[in-house]
Amino acid sequence: MLPAEFDRMSTNGKATVRFVVDDLFIGVTPGGRALVLDTNSQRSSAPSPVELLLVALGSCTATDVASILKKKRQHVTSYTVEVTGERRDEYPRSYTSMNVHHIITGTGISAKAVAQAIELSETKYCSVAATLRPTVEIHSTFEIIEAARPTSGE
Repeated sequence: MLPAEFDRMSTNGKATVRFVVDDLFIGVTPGGRALVLDTNSQRSSAPSPVELLLVALGSCTATDVASILKKKRQHVTSYTVEVTGERRDEYPRSYTSMNVHHIITGTGISAKAVAQAIELSETKYCSVAATLRPTVEIHSTFEIIEAARPTSGE
């Protein structure tokens, strides 16, 4: 059973964004967590709303994939997701495509298990991808790095 905070996150919620000064904003999530946003690209002291879209997609799919791989009894020792995106030249400068690259390190990781986990995230579980997908092409790739096995005596 998931903690109550996950239940709150899955329902409709209200985020608030408050102007502070000079293109700095404080955003508060429906769960009450605050974060600073900076829309001044010269200063760039905090993430911009558009940068957070990349982070949102990466963290959403990473959560799914890590959970699925754990259920598939894959021994993952490190997992990184890199998300890049291409935006339109004209305004609004929305994303037209995003590339999601999963880097999984572990011992004996099955490429089939990773591919299935990514597919499930993309097609069934990741709400962020589902939200973006009507207008953004999302391409996923992965690589598996075999972790060094400890030698005897270590």
